[in-house]
Amino acid sequence: MIAVIDYGVGNLFSLTASLKFLGAETVVTNQKEDIEAADRIILPGVGAFEDAIAKLKATGLVETIIRETEKGKPLLGICLGMQLLFEMSYEYGRHRGLGLIKGEIASIEEDLPKRPGGRLKVPHIGWNSLNLKCSDPLFKYIKEGDYVYYVHSFYGKNCLENTIASSNYDIEITGAVRSGSVYGTQFHPEKSGNVGLNILRAFIQL
Repeated sequence: MIAVIDYGVGNLFSLTASLKFLGAETVVTNQKEDIEAADRIILPGVGAFEDAIAKLKATGLVETIIRETEKGKPLLGICLGMQLLFEMSYEYGRHRGLGLIKGEIASIEEDLPKRPGGRLKVPHIGWNSLNLKCSDPLFKYIKEGDYVYYVHSFYGKNCLENTIASSNYDIEITGAVRSGSVYGTQFHPEKSGNVGLNILRAFIQL
């Protein structure tokens, strides 16, 4: 069973529909007992880091999430859910994350180089190809150059040792990270067509 954590900042319909399509038993929950009973955990999220980490803490589930991942239970953070896994975010201030992935969340706009006609647009919205950094079980059913869908203004930085995929947007955008059984994707697999479904399929099989 997969526990999809509901803490008030996730667009859950597309994700749960994708998991159902793949035949995965899924529960959307904010209950400690469900997370402990699950085989895998997904932490979705959209919006701002400060609000999201506050709402996640308010559920009382942070300690449970960390404890379950320490046991080796697979966890997948998606978009803002991935960013929450990091040690720190500098999105409109300085905010501490869960500390499951080394690195920080920084502004894309501030790091984009100047170019004739101006910098690329932020938010970074749309399809982008993946540069796979390694052979990882999460990529079992996809290949180098496959396209995924992004919607974000901040990205993972100073996390090279945990980066397993990236995309180019005039800077190297951290696409996917891993530390042990903890995974994160900045892109939305549930909105990335067959490629995204195949990433979720691989996660289900971890």
